[in-house]
Amino acid sequence: MPDLPDISFAFPPKTSLIITGAGSGIGRATAIHAARMGLGVSAWDLDRDGLEETVEQVNRVGAPVHSWIADVSDYSSIREGVVSALEQFGRISLLHNNAGPSSSAPLEFDEALRISVGSMRAMTEAWAKAGPGEGAAMVVTSSVAGNVIGTGSDWYSASKSAVAGYVRHLAAYRSEEFRSNAVAPGMTDTPRLAGFAASNIGERVLQRIPLGRMGTADDIAFATLFLLSPLSAYINGAYLPVDGGWTITQ
Repeated sequence: MPDLPDISFAFPPKTSLIITGAGSGIGRATAIHAARMGLGVSAWDLDRDGLEETVEQVNRVGAPVHSWIADVSDYSSIREGVVSALEQFGRISLLHNNAGPSSSAPLEFDEALRISVGSMRAMTEAWAKAGPGEGAAMVVTSSVAGNVIGTGSDWYSASKSAVAGYVRHLAAYRSEEFRSNAVAPGMTDTPRLAGFAASNIGERVLQRIPLGRMGTADDIAFATLFLLSPLSAYINGAYLPVDGGWTITQ
């Protein structure tokens, strides 16, 4: 029988993680809980103020933290950010590919896919080129909109499906380098959905969620960190809905 991971801790010592979109919501929650688990955190976001607040909260935990103000659709900024993070941590074995535009953003379809899907691929390639090493893992934030839920935004549903497809490709063809999985939030209580639950459509959606509530950023963060951890060492190419059971009622 193979040795099982010691669940008294989730990650080996001196493990580091890049999190994009860390200035609020799911990215911030992942950064804070990663720090509590002893990870070094490289927090990235375009929003300087939000990123500074995340860094402050990680500092309170006492974990090593690096920050990078970046638009992840700017590939030169991605490469520079990875180099900067490596200068602090030496090696970064984990990546949470979380940044992406809100479904309500007024984007043209082709440009939206370049930003949403192309940026995740560019981020993954820059990280992988740096040699994440043994135990490396990457998780993308997809959505139930990439599975069975249609949205009013054509590019959002298409992009979330695309990043899930990219994960399947990576899992099938690059597993010797790193594991790849997708987490798929349902209706989640983050700043992007402020006030949504009280709207007519929000109330209708809540009635169809078996657990009877919106998800929290913490719910998604814990699922993400599980998929990044050695506790999920034999999970590769998975698409994990974190939606309170919403999709099974559709």
